[in-house]
Amino acid sequence: MKSNKSQLEIFNLKRVGKRFILFSACFATAIFATAQTEDKKWSIGLHGGASQYQGDLGKGFYKGNQALYGFGGISLSRYITKHLDANLLFTKGELGHKGDTSSFQTGFSTVTLNVRFNLLDPKFIVRPYLFVGAGALLFAVNPTVTDKSKIDYAAPDFGVGLNIRLNPSLLLNMQEMVIYSTNDGKDGVSKAGNDAYLMHMLGLSFNFGKKKDADVDGVSDHNDKCANTPTAVAVDKTGCPVDKDKDGVPDYMDACADVAGTIALSGCPDKDGDGVGDKEDECPEQKGSVTLKGCPDKDGDGVADKDDRCADAAGPSALKGCPDKDGDGVADLDDKCADTKAGYKVDEKGCTKDNDKDGIVNEEDACPDKSGPMVFKGCPDTDADGVADNDDRCPTIKGTINNKGCPEMAKADIKKITEIASKIFFEFDSDKLKVASLIQLDALADILKKYEGANLLVGGHTDSDGEDMYNMTLSQKRTESVKSYLMGKGIMESRLTATGYGETQPIADNKTTLGKAKNRRVELKTSY
Repeated sequence: MKSNKSQLEIFNLKRVGKRFILFSACFATAIFATAQTEDKKWSIGLHGGASQYQGDLGKGFYKGNQALYGFGGISLSRYITKHLDANLLFTKGELGHKGDTSSFQTGFSTVTLNVRFNLLDPKFIVRPYLFVGAGALLFAVNPTVTDKSKIDYAAPDFGVGLNIRLNPSLLLNMQEMVIYSTNDGKDGVSKAGNDAYLMHMLGLSFNFGKKKDADVDGVSDHNDKCANTPTAVAVDKTGCPVDKDKDGVPDYMDACADVAGTIALSGCPDKDGDGVGDKEDECPEQKGSVTLKGCPDKDGDGVADKDDRCADAAGPSALKGCPDKDGDGVADLDDKCADTKAGYKVDEKGCTKDNDKDGIVNEEDACPDKSGPMVFKGCPDTDADGVADNDDRCPTIKGTINNKGCPEMAKADIKKITEIASKIFFEFDSDKLKVASLIQLDALADILKKYEGANLLVGGHTDSDGEDMYNMTLSQKRTESVKSYLMGKGIMESRLTATGYGETQPIADNKTTLGKAKNRRVELKTSY
């Protein structure tokens, strides 16, 4: 017997050692797990372990000289509050006791309903707990047991346990449960005090259930301190948007997410305190204005000092902050002609332009692209006749001032024109030229071609016979006929003027036949 007992003790010690190693390994794994088990309010567990007896045959709790009788179990738990759970446990296995003079062994099943009090909040990975409850024990009929009733009651059962979170859905469970039976006969002995049983349990619990997460940020609503976080924004464990630099501006809104700043500047710092964040501040070491991106402007001209060529004198931005006293568009700093007249165009040096380099500025030069003397307002006189080319009707032929630069017409040609005028005749009561008149007009065209600068006035006159308006219209048509013929011979229209005077300018008495004949005439006058 002693030899068998020693072997049993060794066997039991080995079992205890193995369980200790398993417990240590599970604990080491658990400390690296993270989750919040209260998000998954339901849990189902699978358990295994060994039972020990304490009663009239002996005190076997935590005794190494007693055999361990195995059992398996399943549990269902429901989260109530941070510290309270309800747990329903079913087990099935064996229990018994081996003594020097008496022993017993029987199969049994238990069902217990317990309330667990968790000592720590769900945020902790390792959570010890206490529990108490009641239940029933169903025994197998065994010939060695004098009490033949199958059911005893656990009133109460109680104990301690430990849950270790391995991942968001998996817990390692270790539990010691004492069942105080309402009966005292299953061991075959009935004395004072009921029998009790100790159940050593090790198992795994699987959490399940759907957590409420209204803003879908991965943090359940009851842990979410920022319940309306925008979609796809990174959050911390409290459900609030990540704020790496802790400046009160979340990263997704922070223009300077890695450097603490102010809310007013979208999370950016402002070293010089000018109201422009350093990220946007082009002069972060100098206090400036918001409109100039944080740069100073000593002369207040709206051009930042760093860009201002004349930082101490106000000027327009187009001239990089430099003044322009004469308003010619060239800064005084570069202006070689500082008093240019208003409206005069200038070159890059600020001096009035003189395209032809004749000493007369363009605005005062009648011929700004041709060099000429002051006396002709900057225009040349190619034929040196005292008439500037821009006024000279004959700029390449020397003429007279009276003739606008054209030469005097020869007396013979003047006389010839007068003769031609007296030989221009029309069909009766018509504006059609007679054939004989055409020879005269050909000669007239030749004279006009010789004097290209000369203009010709064709005047038409009638006698007093007929209506005044009719005579006026007829005289006009006749002069137009002369004009058209000359144009056909190559004389420019701009040199010809045709005017009908009707009977308004008689040169003789319309009461006589001779007078009427003189009044029916064509007059030709040349001019420049």
